[in-house]
Amino acid sequence: MATTLQSLRFPFHPSITPPNSHTYPSSTVHYTPKSNTFNSSFIATRNKRLLSSRALNSEYSPTVAENLGDVSIFTAAGESVLFKDLWDQEQGIAVVALLRHFGCPCCWELASTLKESKSRFDAAGVKLIAVGVGAPNKARILAERLPFPMDCLYADPDRKAYNFFDLYYGFGRTFFNPASASVLSRFDALQKAVKNYTIEATPDDRSGVLQQGGMFVFRGKELLYARKDEGTGDHAPLDDVFDVCCKVPVT
Repeated sequence: MATTLQSLRFPFHPSITPPNSHTYPSSTVHYTPKSNTFNSSFIATRNKRLLSSRALNSEYSPTVAENLGDVSIFTAAGESVLFKDLWDQEQGIAVVALLRHFGCPCCWELASTLKESKSRFDAAGVKLIAVGVGAPNKARILAERLPFPMDCLYADPDRKAYNFFDLYYGFGRTFFNPASASVLSRFDALQKAVKNYTIEATPDDRSGVLQQGGMFVFRGKELLYARKDEGTGDHAPLDDVFDVCCKVPVT
């Protein structure tokens, strides 16, 4: 049976008990999509976040990619792999999209958008890497049902990469951040993406559903673009990502 958004509870998570130890921190550097005008409080929050990705890059050290290289995750087939082996560490350009988790419908929407954009990444010589929270078998559910190319999909059940980038985590970020309202502007795309959705893709460790994602662009070991998702469904504008990729000469 086709899944409808009406059958899912915003922000699309199984029932969990809010942990006492996790609250979302105040962010010193923010960034948000260009067009979200739902109410005055959301607009005010959005305007405070309209800073460049270059400013957000300052959160990370120049050696961030070198340290990231030692982080291990899994292919969708279940094989362990180091980040440094995912793209050419000399001059290769890679877009690294950290989804929330494989059972998040908003991440099915993002994965669908990335899949539709893959030919453009390929034409620009850019390696697409999508990572999600959950075991490899959960990644395969998304890959098979969305569908999504398995050779671009990786699983991070222990959230090693997410912790490395210090991506947002917690009950407040997941359920109550105003940035999550951005998903309302993409309702049709979201409805289409969850056509074959199943909650079975949700991580067995339910604490993983409180993880937020982010988007990063590398050239070799150089970080070109970095953006943390402020809330559920608050994805990086792909036009900004393409702009970074297209400006970088491919050798």
